[in-house]
Amino acid sequence: MTGIGPTSQRPQGSDDGAGGELPPPPASPAERANRLSAANMLRSLLPLVVICLLLVGWAAFRQNDVDPVREIDPTSTVRAAQDRADYPLLVPTGLDDGYRPTSARSQAGEGDSLTLQIGYVTPSGRFAGFVVSDWPQAEPVTDVLRGATEEGTVDVGGEQWTRSTTEKGETVLSREADGVTVLVSGSAPERELEAVADAVRPFAG
Repeated sequence: MTGIGPTSQRPQGSDDGAGGELPPPPASPAERANRLSAANMLRSLLPLVVICLLLVGWAAFRQNDVDPVREIDPTSTVRAAQDRADYPLLVPTGLDDGYRPTSARSQAGEGDSLTLQIGYVTPSGRFAGFVVSDWPQAEPVTDVLRGATEEGTVDVGGEQWTRSTTEKGETVLSREADGVTVLVSGSAPERELEAVADAVRPFAG
């Protein structure tokens, strides 16, 4: 006879750990508030990030437009050198605006000797250095000519200049007159170095 009572079968839908998982409990009000606060913070920071990126880009653009060459006026240095020199000081005069002086210094040497150096950035953006000295062993002179190979002469403005190539592969134009050595050298193309040499005149300032 079949009795009515407990059976070995479990009711459907019961969970003994092997069935479907229960859904996660709903987030607490504090958790929801934290999530909203983080989202609001990100949304508020986004415009600031965009503005910072725009400012950085604008600054980089402006820097690209800035001329890195610091041009100087060598007149005072040349005039002071002329006052101390015992020889007519020769300097490049009347160069085009594309030849921008960036350095000038005078150096006293042995006895009453004096050496003047002027550096230029040329129209091509390269370097041209000018040296005049009445001391053949002056460091600015020997630094340029040491190890240089002579390759003949060139006529520049009616003057004969010796053309040489340095160990660095740069061109040197040099000449001597009355015990004074004049050099024009650098990484600039030879036509620009010749323009500097052609502008050499006795200082009249």
